[in-house]
Amino acid sequence: MSLQELMNEDRRLVILRCLSEAHDYALNETLIERLLARLRLGAVGRDLVRGHLAWLEMQGLVSLDKLEFHATKDLWVAQLTKQGQEVAQGLPWPGVARPSPA
Repeated sequence: MSLQELMNEDRRLVILRCLSEAHDYALNETLIERLLARLRLGAVGRDLVRGHLAWLEMQGLVSLDKLEFHATKDLWVAQLTKQGQEVAQGLPWPGVARPSPA
């Protein structure tokens, strides 16, 4: 497995775990971007975050609400699904790192 694949798996796990700790299990992409950067998970930008969120949505682990503010600006809000919560807690899922034991 390449370093890039390992980083992607870790980023996806971190996104799911952050969502599981959020008050309503939802965060916007800006907060997710800042959290990933703070945890030093490599170069993080909006495109990278959106790519991971889209992947997680295709897997059924999050749902996305794409809020439009202007004709050219939008903001994605990710909401954790029940399946996503189970993966955040350790259920194995291809493409997502498993959390280490507590």
